[in-house]
Amino acid sequence: MLVFRCKIINVHFPSSLGTFVKHLPRSKPKALFPSQIFNSKSVTTNTPDEFRSSSHFETLNSRQKDQIHLYVDALLQWNQKMNLTAVKEVNEVMERHIEDSLAIIPPIQNSYTSCCNNSFDNLRIVDVGSGAGLPGLVLAIACPDSEVTLVESMNKRCRFLEHTVSLTGLSNVHVVRERAENLGQDSDFREKFDVAVARAVAEMRVLAEYCLPLVRVGGLFVAAKGHNPHEEVRNAERAIKLMGASVLQLCSVESHSPHGQRTAIICLKNHTTPRKYPRDPGTPIKVPL
Repeated sequence: MLVFRCKIINVHFPSSLGTFVKHLPRSKPKALFPSQIFNSKSVTTNTPDEFRSSSHFETLNSRQKDQIHLYVDALLQWNQKMNLTAVKEVNEVMERHIEDSLAIIPPIQNSYTSCCNNSFDNLRIVDVGSGAGLPGLVLAIACPDSEVTLVESMNKRCRFLEHTVSLTGLSNVHVVRERAENLGQDSDFREKFDVAVARAVAEMRVLAEYCLPLVRVGGLFVAAKGHNPHEEVRNAERAIKLMGASVLQLCSVESHSPHGQRTAIICLKNHTTPRKYPRDPGTPIKVPL
């Protein structure tokens, strides 16, 4: 069971990041996970009993649950020959990766529909530094009407992502092997996405330069972070502003798991990103803004 609390904060950070708290509804989403028919091979990964009560996983329909099972099974198998995750057990993958990835959907949906004045359907989503497909592959399963682009620079991880996309029968996913800095300067990708997401990639100053050039004006950049990212967000204020965006809100996701609270940092793209950003590959992480 998860509880969401969103703090609405100002663009210029005071000593406190905000005092207004908004509770996101915990009722089962009606349009978030539409039903579809799924034909698949038999699933070998079982859902642990202790995880069955999780509100987000249980919101998925049977097709989507089967796709999650296939994904988790492939992740653990491929993880034996390459470094995709430090997690080795099914229940940990479900709790730490799957549930965490699903947990950012309600805050994104709430922010997008209320601040971007658009429907949450048919979004163009980009997952920057997708790695093992977290959260991008999970979002693609949960939101089949959206187009999800997984950006990953390592060839072996791209092979895993392509294998998993084929295995799960996902038709709404594109895997792109490229550095974020190059993609942000490519006219086919620059400012083409409604939402950019990143999880466990880099600090906020770096993520802002990786992700925000890919987001259209009026779109969102969402960074999945730990329980207390306030100082990191304050340090990234200048970088976010330079990219043409502002921090919209911090949404706390309090998980009743050993891994504790998570935070979704949601930024709104207000203006076009200056053409000089992102800088050359390697520069954002070596010389953060």
